[in-house]
Amino acid sequence: QKRNKKYILLFLEKIISLSKNNFKNMKVKFLGQNCFLISYKGKTILTDPFYNYQKEKSGFNIEKQNIDYVLITHAHGDHTADVKEVLQFNPEAVIIAQPEVCAYFGHSNNIDLNIGGSTQIEDMKISMVSAAHTSSFPDGTYGGTASGYVFGFENKNLYLAGDTGVMQDMALLSSVFGEISLAILPVGGHYTMDVKGACFAASELIKTKKVIGCHFDTFPPITINHAEAEQYFRDKNIEFILPKLGEEFEF
Repeated sequence: QKRNKKYILLFLEKIISLSKNNFKNMKVKFLGQNCFLISYKGKTILTDPFYNYQKEKSGFNIEKQNIDYVLITHAHGDHTADVKEVLQFNPEAVIIAQPEVCAYFGHSNNIDLNIGGSTQIEDMKISMVSAAHTSSFPDGTYGGTASGYVFGFENKNLYLAGDTGVMQDMALLSSVFGEISLAILPVGGHYTMDVKGACFAASELIKTKKVIGCHFDTFPPITINHAEAEQYFRDKNIEFILPKLGEEFEF
């Protein structure tokens, strides 16, 4: 009986250890455009909520989610359309965004950042960085300056560019934050940089070895040739992923 108890305790310790190790990993799920569900150490962050547009493909159901933070890069409708619904089902969620965006939604739980500012979630530091893009709500209300974010955790850096064109500021990221382990970059063109621009940014400015593409194929103007896109990055020896809706990655 004592031996059985010992084995049970050892088994439970192993399960707990494995759970802790898995718990440390960041998970990133693609929900369309620049909408990602990020999970890290029991906290969930939903970026640029725009999941309803193609939820039949992603399978995402906000009613079944526990969202801790809503992180917004800018005010355009394809990045903010579902914010109010998120808050309806998750009233305690905290908005992280520009002061103008926080004020627009009038949600009491918010962290209003501006370019260069940062906040902390567990041991992860989230810093707001520049983006080259416009920002206004569908009703014409000014949305402040568009931004991207750098997530720093466990000696890794994830760069979420938001909507942007190629810009020289990207070359400063590794100097300020350290090596960019993974960059999530828009690749659809028309409203943001295209595949060729994103590839140049990744290889020559950001100097990252791994890229997840976003902001593509949602509407006709941003439809891309997947094979051509993959070849651009392959030629630069950069791991490139064009995620499917609902696809999840561990980082």
